[in-house]
Amino acid sequence: MKKGFVVFMQLALIFVIGAPVFSQPSEKSVETTLIDNFDTPDQMEWTWSVQASRFIADGYPVLKYSKGISHSLRPFVKEGDPEPQVLGVKVAYNRKGDNWFEVYPTKDDKPYEIPFVGNVSQIDFWVWGSNYLYFLDLLVRDSGGSVHVIPAGNLAFSGWKNLIVSVPTYIRQSARLHTAPESMTFVGFRIRAHGSEYADDFSIFFDKLQYTSSILTNVYDGYELRKEDFGESSKEGQ
Repeated sequence: MKKGFVVFMQLALIFVIGAPVFSQPSEKSVETTLIDNFDTPDQMEWTWSVQASRFIADGYPVLKYSKGISHSLRPFVKEGDPEPQVLGVKVAYNRKGDNWFEVYPTKDDKPYEIPFVGNVSQIDFWVWGSNYLYFLDLLVRDSGGSVHVIPAGNLAFSGWKNLIVSVPTYIRQSARLHTAPESMTFVGFRIRAHGSEYADDFSIFFDKLQYTSSILTNVYDGYELRKEDFGESSKEGQ
């Protein structure tokens, strides 16, 4: 019995050691990527804009960069770094109700969606609340072209708070067809007022928008050939 067991273990070891090794993407290859810390707006590929629902008061919404940073982030500012800034928006409405506004990136005066890299597990950012019952959502577009709303909670708190929002697994982040978008994109923030909340004076600030993703999940052996040009004829039927 012992001899048979030893022979079995030897064969098992030979199979494991001698088996070919295939390179597979590692789910543990995670990386945190900074989208924008709002410190150097003149150096970014995009700018930020805001739009609001129809009962917005004259002169609003107002978007601006302000000097500031959360006390929790201040120890990470190094000597020689740009002076910390945050992105702020102030709104006022003519009446209470279903009021909302959106903060979104733009490029060449058009809405621009920031592409994510890899399979995103969470989106991480700092937000300054003014203790009003407003609700914050993240807007993302999946690789199939559909926009999804990811709730980030309410803003009924004062001062800075770090929000970490998990990305639902049902959101498609990679395309099966090579002609489709390659990744999920960040569309923007949506802020909605509770119907009974004050609407004549509300401010919010954002800082250090980033995300965590598995960067090798959608990369496969031969990935660089997915859009190879075969010099196809432009004639129909060829």
